[in-house]
Amino acid sequence: MLLAQLTLLFAIISLGSLATLHIVSREFAPSWRMVSEYALGKYRWLITSFFICWAISTFLCCGLMTSFANSTLQILGIIFVAISGIGALLGGIFDVKHKKHGLSFLLGVPTLPIGALLFAYNLPSKKNWEELIYLAHATWISLVIMAITMIIMMNGFKKAGIPLGPNEKSPIAVPEGVVAVNGYANRLLIICYIGWLITIAIIYLRS
Repeated sequence: MLLAQLTLLFAIISLGSLATLHIVSREFAPSWRMVSEYALGKYRWLITSFFICWAISTFLCCGLMTSFANSTLQILGIIFVAISGIGALLGGIFDVKHKKHGLSFLLGVPTLPIGALLFAYNLPSKKNWEELIYLAHATWISLVIMAITMIIMMNGFKKAGIPLGPNEKSPIAVPEGVVAVNGYANRLLIICYIGWLITIAIIYLRS
């Protein structure tokens, strides 16, 4: 029970840190600025807290998941979820200005949907776990949405003659005619990912 409670606690702290950033760092438009970009502002400690607490919640949740995992595929799913936690941890250590920040994305983002689906679909009984299966699908759907919106925005900036890349300064505004809603998609992904962890903890406590 303690693992579930701590999973919830750190997940809530993580989301609370992110919510606070939207209040204190309003210079970053949530419609198109990625969450990692808050590290460029005055409250770097908050974005670090967001990532670190997300990672801790993920690792705690992995411990919780092992208590009722009974198949090889479920164990494999837990490993993928743990890797996503490593990605979140690296996201807190290496911010968006660091050259290894891309590694944190590669480890943290694509792995959670794989782990979520492997774990949810190999439960011995899916009774009372429907929410977990729905949210497992929400994780990969949110990833696809974010990828599509990123491509649309980058193509729009390219057509407007504004270069984007790791060595380029972030644009300060969206040119007229460019569709940029990838920031919303990024936040949706985060809600789905952390929401999946919260759901596991709640179902465990409820049962």
